Amino acid sequence: MPDNIAQIGRQAALAAGAVMRLNYEQPHEITMKGAIDPVTETDYQCQDLIMAMIRRAFPDHGFLAEERVGEGGQPSSAAAPGCSGPAWEADPPAACRWIIDPLDGTVNFAHGCPAFCVSIALEADGVLEYGVIYDPMRDELFEGLRGGGATRNGRPIRVSATDRLDRALIATGFPYDIRERIPATMARLGRIVAVSQGLRRGGSAALDMCYVACGRFDGYFEENLKPWDTAAGLVILTEAGGKITTFDGGDYDIYSPNIATSNGVLHQKMLEYL
Repeated sequence: MPDNIAQIGRQAALAAGAVMRLNYEQPHEITMKGAIDPVTETDYQCQDLIMAMIRRAFPDHGFLAEERVGEGGQPSSAAAPGCSGPAWEADPPAACRWIIDPLDGTVNFAHGCPAFCVSIALEADGVLEYGVIYDPMRDELFEGLRGGGATRNGRPIRVSATDRLDRALIATGFPYDIRERIPATMARLGRIVAVSQGLRRGGSAALDMCYVACGRFDGYFEENLKPWDTAAGLVILTEAGGKITTFDGGDYDIYSPNIATSNGVLHQKMLEYL
């Protein structure tokens, strides 16, 4: 793997974050990919910028990215294997593939709520090697390198030591098909609320995973995420000492139907209520 992977990933994330800050308080061009799933002009601008920067450095690398623009500037219906919804994937597959969410938290961004980020990961021969997540409004850069630890703005981070659910702050999110999942989802939320100190719903899966990684949250869970939502966070959280599985305790990968993360100490206790 090239030595400058982290340098290029970091530069791309910071550049995309600068575009988000510039556009944040401007009027947005919003189209809908689903009933409650918007995309803005900034999503497309950031994705184009990230991919252009990476292509210049690594012309033989592939991409799996959330947005794809088809004829007329509308999202394409093409989807990556195992995913639903718009996506852009290099064809043929490359040994090294960048997995990109150019703006995680688009609903927040479109409404002027300052909780969103850019998420970029590198996968080499099917193994996630590097992840970077940048929150431009708080100027926080989270990075993880497989076997090399995790950092926030260059300083090492570690998960919390909380060992009781009634002292734990847990995060969650709602999938874009929440209207089809309300009974089961709300029942699960109720069980967690009943045993935890608090439950938060911020609107960015990538930031939620970073907050578990640095100890702000003690756990996080969600359903029906896509590879670009969790790829970078998986590297960062794992390198910070966290644990990641599916709701039933199985091995998690970026195509899994649900995700449960924790500081490790609380994991089995969380799973009992998920």
